[in-house]
Amino acid sequence: MKNPVLVALFCLIHTLISAQNPVPSKPRILISTDIGGTDPDDNQSMAHLLMYSDLFQFEGLVSSPSYGEGIKEEIFRMIDLYEKDLPKLRKHNKNMASPDYLRSVTKQGRKGNAPFSGYTTATEGSEWIIKCAKKQSEQPLWILGWGGLEDIAQALHDAPEIQHKIRIYWIGGPNKKWSANSYAYIAKNFPNLFFIEVNSSYYGFFSNNTEPDTINSSNYYDRVIKGAGHLGMDFKKYYDGEIKMGDSPSLFYMMDGNPEIPSRESWGGSFEKISYSPRTIYNQTTTLQDTVAFCSIIELHLKGPETAIPSDSVCFWMEIPYGETVQKWPGYYLGNGDYTIRYIPKKAENLQYRITSEIAEINGLEGAIVVSNLWPGKTHPTDYPLGNNWYSDKADPDLYDGKIQGAKTVLKWREVLLDDWAKRWNWLK
Repeated sequence: MKNPVLVALFCLIHTLISAQNPVPSKPRILISTDIGGTDPDDNQSMAHLLMYSDLFQFEGLVSSPSYGEGIKEEIFRMIDLYEKDLPKLRKHNKNMASPDYLRSVTKQGRKGNAPFSGYTTATEGSEWIIKCAKKQSEQPLWILGWGGLEDIAQALHDAPEIQHKIRIYWIGGPNKKWSANSYAYIAKNFPNLFFIEVNSSYYGFFSNNTEPDTINSSNYYDRVIKGAGHLGMDFKKYYDGEIKMGDSPSLFYMMDGNPEIPSRESWGGSFEKISYSPRTIYNQTTTLQDTVAFCSIIELHLKGPETAIPSDSVCFWMEIPYGETVQKWPGYYLGNGDYTIRYIPKKAENLQYRITSEIAEINGLEGAIVVSNLWPGKTHPTDYPLGNNWYSDKADPDLYDGKIQGAKTVLKWREVLLDDWAKRWNWLK
């Protein structure tokens, strides 16, 4: 006969583990995406989301392109493809989301990044975020950010009371670079948000540091997706079928365990608290003697003439060589001769830049800065202090994948995730 003491102890341990890491039951999610813009990985992630629609309670699909030409019609197009494949999907799972319902919660957010203030005027998307956040529910609203923060910042500005009703998992990195002003507004004014800021860990999902005989991001299309329905045919359009899906770790995170515990092992990464968001202010152009951490805020203030230019107006550009192209970033006049720009570098590098403007006193200024490979890096008096629920990529050197901080916390689960997705692709064959 079993020892009743051991049985009771086992049950107690199991209960405690379950309480700490329960599988969420259809979490309420709202996706903010720049789909249709310059980075097609959002289309890949949208295909994944739709094929797993039975796992989520959808509150919204918001087009939020801080950069590029993303529009909600691209979300509609993906839903149309899903609808064509739905009869096959429902043969295996009757709980897949209704296409008409998904269309009803698809909204257009801001097109383009916010000015220096970090917000402007309400959009259909920002108003929908507020409406969803204010719904009566025992569950919080999880906002999964695949693009810019403009609509989230606008919603918080217009209805600051929602900050206690939402949770945010945001794919930062390049999105943070394009959305610097809205990010700074949120970090400064809402430090107590529950915010998972993922600047690098997500890269682990499309790293190719795997053995040749395993499923990886380069061979998955030919091995698994090819010939699988309308979504499968469409998938080939993006990176020639090679998997990137840099936004999908936000979904993986919601599919695996208790999302209220970011430090746990999770398909979508494992994160640690950060107590500050690094921000360095310079009152002149920088040199290679200056160093900042990647994904930290560089705030450059240049002295020029006092003019009648309206405050928070674009009046100069920071030009940065990027391969064979030049990226241009807007700078703003804040009044009293203060010409200001925020820039957030997405990776470690030696950065060169040039200022162009019709304002003669600042036109032609040049600078450089060293960007280091450890986030959040050393502290500065001008950092934004954060509360107890702001998390980001783990800094443990053993969790780097090459030069990518925290990437192994996602990479370790990739084969499990791709194997599971392969079963659903097979439903479409």
